[in-house]
Amino acid sequence: MNPTTTSTPPSDHVRELEKLLGLKGVTYKFGLSKEELFGEAIQHDRGRVKQGGPNDAQKAFPTRLGLQGPLVYYTDPDCTGRRVKDTYAVNWPEVADVIWWKDDVQPYDPEKYTGLLKRVVENLNARKASLYVKDVFVGADPEFALPYRFVGEYAAHAMFAHNMFPKDLKGVQDVAARRWTMLNAPSFVCEPARDGCRAEAAIVIDVKNKICLVAGRADYCGVVKKTIFTVGNYLLPLEGRLSMHCSANVGMKGDAAILFGLSGTGKTTLSADPDRRLIGDDETIWSDNGLCNLEDGCYAKLIDLDKKAEPVIAAALSKPGTIVENVPPAKGKTMEQCDPQELDLTDKSITENTRFSYPLSANPNVMPGARGGHPETIVLLTADAFGVLPPVAVLDPEQVMYHFVSGFTAKLAGTEVGVTEPKAAFSACFGAPFMAHKPPVYAKLLSAKMKKHKARCILLNTGWSGGPYGVGKRMSIGHTRALLNAALEGKLDGVETETLPTLNLKIPKACPGVPSEVLNPRNTWKDKAAYDAAAVKLRDMFRKNFEDKGFAKLGIQPAM
Repeated sequence: MNPTTTSTPPSDHVRELEKLLGLKGVTYKFGLSKEELFGEAIQHDRGRVKQGGPNDAQKAFPTRLGLQGPLVYYTDPDCTGRRVKDTYAVNWPEVADVIWWKDDVQPYDPEKYTGLLKRVVENLNARKASLYVKDVFVGADPEFALPYRFVGEYAAHAMFAHNMFPKDLKGVQDVAARRWTMLNAPSFVCEPARDGCRAEAAIVIDVKNKICLVAGRADYCGVVKKTIFTVGNYLLPLEGRLSMHCSANVGMKGDAAILFGLSGTGKTTLSADPDRRLIGDDETIWSDNGLCNLEDGCYAKLIDLDKKAEPVIAAALSKPGTIVENVPPAKGKTMEQCDPQELDLTDKSITENTRFSYPLSANPNVMPGARGGHPETIVLLTADAFGVLPPVAVLDPEQVMYHFVSGFTAKLAGTEVGVTEPKAAFSACFGAPFMAHKPPVYAKLLSAKMKKHKARCILLNTGWSGGPYGVGKRMSIGHTRALLNAALEGKLDGVETETLPTLNLKIPKACPGVPSEVLNPRNTWKDKAAYDAAAVKLRDMFRKNFEDKGFAKLGIQPAM
């Protein structure tokens, strides 16, 4: 029996998927619109949504706005975020020495993978499964955009792929030959002893055959995005293109900038500037043509969202074609009775990682084609809760590489009573889980591109001043904006600086709109000896991370 399809495809996806995966006897729902996928998700997406609950519960719901509002989708309770420990790449001999193996990307035995893929396909064939197919691209520049085909059991995931990635790009070459395919089968149950994985779900990247396999309860929407982002981070550097976990925007004079930063550092807030047009807020590519967004959508955190501070996201909550993930209905109401603006965005009863997917076009000030020129300014954001780092430091090329591979911020230890000691967080390249190569690959590309295009770089600290968290105060957003704007306008180029001895950071002695006394963090502490001790402690954390990661052996020079 041949697979059937519900629409006339522009390409022979039936034949291609049978050849690539062995799918036979399934029904394809190819290229459905977001409106069609909305209805399909509500009617057909079924699975587990509560611990101990049935495996055929409804997964997707409308709000009171119906088709004119968002789709509300619920993941499996074991997958309210990325399954970090269940993400793998097939350990083919040709990539074994190239991929950066770590907790976030572990090697998968090729023989076990081949058996797992075969069993997933046989399961879908035997059940005569209905599969949604959506063809999109990774990257907004047709010169190197990667064709990406989503094939999966959930319409909500196909709708998410439509939201998050460029569609209908003109001029992309060799689409069929270069295409990557995700087979997403959340109904499958992995058996670790048989399948060679850790749990009942596995996310496996197969570089040799251009396949991303999602087998089992890994139905968080972010899997559809972050898995192919990891693929892009493998392929693009091999072509001399730098894929980055950063936001990017462009000023009125055409001056582009990129902002790296981990969660909580202000990356999204600072990149949203009424005087600058947005390229993207999360994943950006720097090629010989300049900057472009890897995506065509935004995937924002919703927990504790301040609607006044984030008016774009707040307005998009009531727009059609958007997806709300893991937010419960308002108390005393079903989701169908709720207006999206009634949803309690502080409700953590399902997860703290509530999410919202919306098109890039929902932002009012986006660069045409989500592309821009070469950046003039690189910003490495950190939020130092130890209160030690300066509000801004001007970095030389070696320091850029050091702080880029360090990827430092400081997070609060938790919300337990009396626990206020900050915790250092280091994530290489400001996105270690998604970096498929070792960090120096990206650092050296960044350094070479900065040198070629004469880009400046600053370390911008949005954390605490006058003492650590609990003693000092959070940096003024006004001061942070003034420092960022000064850097973007070149007003920190060649200014008189002083060096913080323990941290080896050059700080400007003056900056327009910022009191000079706050520029040196030591000056803001009442207890200078306490600052000196805290600076030594932070420096030693940097040094330990540098040593533990073996960066010196990988060609990175120590800068602290």
